[in-house]
Amino acid sequence: MLRALALALCLLSSPLAAEEVVADLSKDEVAITANFDGSDILIYGAVKRDAPAAADPMQVIITVAGPKQEVNVRKKDWRYGIWVNTSAVEVDAAPSFYAVASSGALSDVLTETEDLRHGISIPRAIRSVGAPSDVENATEFTEALIRIRTKKNLYQQLDNTVNLFDETLFSTTIDLPANLVEGPYDTHIFLVRNGVIVDDYATVINVNKVGLERWIYDLAHQKPLIYGLLSLFIAIAAGWMASAVFRYIRF
Repeated sequence: MLRALALALCLLSSPLAAEEVVADLSKDEVAITANFDGSDILIYGAVKRDAPAAADPMQVIITVAGPKQEVNVRKKDWRYGIWVNTSAVEVDAAPSFYAVASSGALSDVLTETEDLRHGISIPRAIRSVGAPSDVENATEFTEALIRIRTKKNLYQQLDNTVNLFDETLFSTTIDLPANLVEGPYDTHIFLVRNGVIVDDYATVINVNKVGLERWIYDLAHQKPLIYGLLSLFIAIAAGWMASAVFRYIRF
């Protein structure tokens, strides 16, 4: 309620441009805990303008992108009775999570030129500069990466999921899965008319481990020797306890 009131006050008090996006999130931080099974983020906002809306219908595109990573995509073939890696392509930068929601079908809302300029669709959000000269059809490796991550709900194309009201208010919900990578998730809202982006708004959703998960993660990365000894001790203790329980039940 307070955020909605602040958004309304911003519309009334801010200097107006031709068309400008004002937006907010239901929450800008996501905590990964032991029982974390995903989270829903409500993204909403409005368009402020100093003149009546243009004749061309307004469209809205919203993207959420996780931290980018280098990814090695390998192709396996059946050789000599076993599956072996026959070729590989390194994708220079692929978002660990990517969702693109739009008020219509993305291919109808945005032109190819604008998509190329801003990197909005899933294939455009992935950067793969080059591939080894002996690899044919390198684009198939990027397509395979998209297909795998789509099955894991890490890549989402959400056509017709942004709700528009009187070409002024908009909202959508992005489902963040449980298998998230920690880090900043860049969020962009694009205002589109006639296939061209006329304004955009950017913010960040912070995804962080907290509690026991944070302590274990820091211990493993900052003090690996202690982490290894502690893991060994826990394994030995668990084995001893299981053996003791088994002997007790047996006798």
